[in-house]
Amino acid sequence: MKLAYLDCYSGVSGDMLLGALIACGADPGRIEADIHSLGLAELRLTIETVKRGALVGTRAVFEAPPQKAHRHFTHIAAMIEKAPLSARVKEQATAIFRRLGEVEAAIHGTTLEKVHFHEVGALDSIADIVGNCSALEQLGIDELHCSALNVGGGTIECDHGTLPVPAPATVELLKGLPIYSSGVQAELVTPTGAAIVATLGRGFGPLPAMKVIAVGYGAGMRDLREQPNMVRVTLGEAISGEAIGGEAIGGEAIGDETIRGATIGGASASGLLSQRLFQHLFQPGSDSLERLLLIEANLDDMNPQLFDYVAERAFAAGALDVYFTAVQMKKNRPGVLLSVLCRPEQVGAITTLIFLETTTLGVRSSEVLRRALEREMMEVATRYGPIPIKVARLNGKVVNFAPEFDDCRRIAAERGVALQSVMLEASAAFLRTQS
Repeated sequence: MKLAYLDCYSGVSGDMLLGALIACGADPGRIEADIHSLGLAELRLTIETVKRGALVGTRAVFEAPPQKAHRHFTHIAAMIEKAPLSARVKEQATAIFRRLGEVEAAIHGTTLEKVHFHEVGALDSIADIVGNCSALEQLGIDELHCSALNVGGGTIECDHGTLPVPAPATVELLKGLPIYSSGVQAELVTPTGAAIVATLGRGFGPLPAMKVIAVGYGAGMRDLREQPNMVRVTLGEAISGEAIGGEAIGGEAIGDETIRGATIGGASASGLLSQRLFQHLFQPGSDSLERLLLIEANLDDMNPQLFDYVAERAFAAGALDVYFTAVQMKKNRPGVLLSVLCRPEQVGAITTLIFLETTTLGVRSSEVLRRALEREMMEVATRYGPIPIKVARLNGKVVNFAPEFDDCRRIAAERGVALQSVMLEASAAFLRTQS
């Protein structure tokens, strides 16, 4: 089965995705011919190689004459149906516009038949949607998968006036899908891009296991200061966990590993794993694998009394882990490396927190893969009363446990006994339940 995986670290739009698919090998001549078959002979597809930040990608744009027509869904659907397109392209393009129409109808309190498209009804948007469906068919893509989508922030101006980013239609289209904002003040996911991935996407999360065939970068219109304004498409043949190769790790309690990857938008984290650890993470049943962000900042000239407060605030903002590492900085000054592990949707709040509460002048983020053991809390009965135990399992088997420290400390203080005695009592009581 052939897969296409979209890395939407800088969002996605119809023209960005089209550029990436062309870079992967889709024929722009065939795409343009399919668009002309809609009765849109005045449209011209221009292709150019551009640089966005440190990356080079393909910019694909349909040039259309100025026009003010607002088209209804029925008009667009009829245009697609009459064209000599393949059944698959017709079905996918119509489904995308139907989903857009249903969202617009819900937002404006009308029906699918009465709703009329503004920006997404323009000729270039029609061409983007049909063109992407044509490109996906050319490349023989069976399934489209996608990362979490960076939606951006700020406001935009459109036919409906000033709207927040992400636009109302975009938010509706992305319901149920993983999204976040890196803090870039720009519209990174357009309604057209959202409609394509929401309609055609079959999986949202980490890069699926595949044998890579081609990689393409599609460039957006703007050159962002914060990051390369690109969407990356990786094409490959799907492979099962057993087909990855080598000897599987059997019976090893890997635990709560965090595998560090490349900077967002860089290489897949799997390229940095050893073969054996890669096999372990991607073996069948590893559905606890998460794609996370590691945010870091170097701190010097900062009162160490503030570190605990920063950690508390970060945990309150949703951080999964916070830790400090002693480092030697420039001019041989001692410093501290602050590391915060979080999910993509928390990166904006945590980055703001670090800027406000520490002395750093900059933060950096990298993508990581984490596989965590299954965890549960249970209580055991002891002579000191009930004590909670955190239990970790691998494939249903207990591989680790620990009494809750704060509860043990409270009980020790209340009973006037040694803390160590309370913890040993709780551990013994748990082990008796496992015999």
